Amino acid sequence: MNKQQLISTLADKAGLAKVDALRLVDALEQTIREQAQQGNEVAFASIGRFKVRTSAARTGRNPKTGESLAIPARRKVVFLPGKALKDSLN
Repeated sequence: MNKQQLISTLADKAGLAKVDALRLVDALEQTIREQAQQGNEVAFASIGRFKVRTSAARTGRNPKTGESLAIPARRKVVFLPGKALKDSLN
């Protein structure tokens, strides 16, 4: 499902105009992005949570030359599905 399909589905299920559903999705995206930038977790009880993790610095290898190179530590966003979502799949 892409963003436009999500907007249409939300509009239908919530009885919203598509423009209002678009504003809702855009606000949700912006809020999750802002919270991630601050290192905060965003949790939806029945769906899961978005969490910021820091990967450790490590040594990698250039696949073309075989040369070793340093890969710096970095922050990344991970999604951890909630129990209700996992249970609904099986």
